[in-house]
Amino acid sequence: MFIHKITDSIDYVGVNDRTTELFEGLWPLPYGISYNSYIVKGSEKIALIDTVELGHTREFMESLRLQGIDKIDYLIINHMEPDHSGGIPLVVTAFPDIKIVGNKKTIDMIKGFYHLMNDYLYVEVAENQTIDLGNISLKFIMTPMLHWPETMMTYCEEEKLIFTGDAFGCYGALNGGVVDDSMECSLYINEMYRYYSNIVAKYGKFVLSALKKLSSVEIEYLCPTHGPVWHSRLAEVLEITRRLASYEGEDGVTIIYGSMYGNTAEMAELFAISLSRRGIKNIRVHNASKSSLSEMLADALRYKGLIIGSPTYNTEIYPPVSHLVSAIRARDMKNKIVASFGGYTWAPGATKKIADNLEAMNFQDAGSVIMKQSLTEEVENNISEVAEKFCALFNS
Repeated sequence: MFIHKITDSIDYVGVNDRTTELFEGLWPLPYGISYNSYIVKGSEKIALIDTVELGHTREFMESLRLQGIDKIDYLIINHMEPDHSGGIPLVVTAFPDIKIVGNKKTIDMIKGFYHLMNDYLYVEVAENQTIDLGNISLKFIMTPMLHWPETMMTYCEEEKLIFTGDAFGCYGALNGGVVDDSMECSLYINEMYRYYSNIVAKYGKFVLSALKKLSSVEIEYLCPTHGPVWHSRLAEVLEITRRLASYEGEDGVTIIYGSMYGNTAEMAELFAISLSRRGIKNIRVHNASKSSLSEMLADALRYKGLIIGSPTYNTEIYPPVSHLVSAIRARDMKNKIVASFGGYTWAPGATKKIADNLEAMNFQDAGSVIMKQSLTEEVENNISEVAEKFCALFNS
């Protein structure tokens, strides 16, 4: 175990998880994930920012031991999800004089999750209140629904550093370094898109509200609860987050399809070819039976073009595609240029149901193509026509 210094007064004491396969039991973790916690050492008092997931508390407590301190005055909880709050009971046991700092909703949740009922344990804080550690003060910024109702951030003005909870986080264990300028970050930037689309995307308006609050304070370090500490790439991370929260798609098209016997897959290939021939270079194609929902949502949110296809299955949308469409609607995605396609043998239905879902989200719709049984010249011509309309909208 090593002590990772961020600034003279702030150390990283988080842990890596390289064994969990699915985050929240849903989202693949091919590169693992980190649970980030931080120590703030003032001249008079010490604060611990967040804890870690319950199964990794041994490493966490060892990190705290390496700090060489026998007392922590405050445990500040920015976010109550168990991957960050799981160590609370152990920390309270190890440091019996500690005070837990949170807003009213945080304290209610701690009592509900961990049954720490004694009110003397808690210091309740609200917007812009501060705690003095001596030469360092910590100010609390409420950021509700980012992405739970109790979430807040903790700002250290003296270090121009903010602890942000799940905001600006990403999948991926930390491979040696902690601050972004000590590592190659392309993996974490890509995983940020996937993390945001999976976990936070429904709450874009609350993310924008938080960004507005952050614009009023000077920041040189963003310290999230997952992934690197952002310093040299801070402006890039803020801009990526702003775009995602505003549903501003990057140039590119995501094609997602389901296919049982290959016929609908042929339509997907023709759409990709038609778009490419019309000058669209960034095209992502996903087979919904193979790609993870996590990856498909990331591309669907990231790029401004979205084309979805499905065979009719028991008069409905093919199940993997239906799951995707439901997930897109649940995230309130906006500002997409869309089209739909699909095949059937004797009873059409899937394509119209996809189109109805996309229409309900007020996307710009270039149209649909329905195929009976297999490709014909007419179907190919229809794909070309819809691709032409799609590209006109895409380039307008």
